[in-house]
Amino acid sequence: MEENNLTTSGETYSEYDSGWKEAIEIYFKQFLPFFFPAIYDEVDLEKGYEFLDKELERIVKASMIGKRLADMLVKVYLKDGAEKWLLIHTEVQGYYDADFVKRMYTYNYRIFDHHDKEVISLAILTDEAENYRPCRYEINRWGFRLLFEFPTVKLIDYRDKVEELEASNNPFGIIVVAHLKTLATKKDSQARLDWKKRLAKALYLKGYSREDIINLLRFLDWVMVLPRELEVRFQEEMKTFEEEIKVVHITTTIEGFGIEKGLQEGIQKGKAQAYYDLYCEGVLTLEQAKAQLEKLYVNKSLSEELYREFMSKIQSNS
Repeated sequence: MEENNLTTSGETYSEYDSGWKEAIEIYFKQFLPFFFPAIYDEVDLEKGYEFLDKELERIVKASMIGKRLADMLVKVYLKDGAEKWLLIHTEVQGYYDADFVKRMYTYNYRIFDHHDKEVISLAILTDEAENYRPCRYEINRWGFRLLFEFPTVKLIDYRDKVEELEASNNPFGIIVVAHLKTLATKKDSQARLDWKKRLAKALYLKGYSREDIINLLRFLDWVMVLPRELEVRFQEEMKTFEEEIKVVHITTTIEGFGIEKGLQEGIQKGKAQAYYDLYCEGVLTLEQAKAQLEKLYVNKSLSEELYREFMSKIQSNS
């Protein structure tokens, strides 16, 4: 078993930051309902939203408080038309930070001071410390009291919901599972390879668009880092999988692990076989595998003969 510790270097944190920042920017419409449904219920994303990178950068430089790559400021609109600013912090350092709540408070009041905008601060905590749950900054002395509270999401709280997350059609289901399994496999590279393959295959089988598959595979590469030899094996096994389901090969440049992916429409017998194989491997449940075959058949991507053949194979193997 190979040891593969990915949570100690600054370079790794930067990669995590970049991965989370890009995911939130691309899938902001899915981010809010997944992590902060109460906020989502009150905003109207159809009226548009805007990432205010320049505004945040100016505040950070003036404050000298050290912006993290994953800190984001987003302008949204409520359903009544009112404008609100959301300040989203994604903390990835993986250890206790006594200055975290102070930094969040400083960000908040400086943005308010410079722009006179009501700012709602939010935090995504990615560390493994069960008892580290910062959510307030408080000063209380001599009759003076300042209380700054903010909602947080702790990703390890999803550890018992992996099956539910894998079944979700929200891309953050896959994203959170990838993060959790990265933490769980820090010293087991083979297990990480297995999970990376499982999640990568799921992207195809869920019917994601070409662009979504490219985006989410890039996130997997950022966070589920493998030793070079296992990364090569991952690419080889994914190539075989793609051939089975009749998709144009995903080209992954091993040098730098950059990704260019090409996909095309067309579900043939190989895809039915792939669903069957994934069921046998435990990636899909019986009901999920049957539902996917049913979908192929209804969409006329699978003949009645093949549909019956694979349904029979799945049933006999249940």
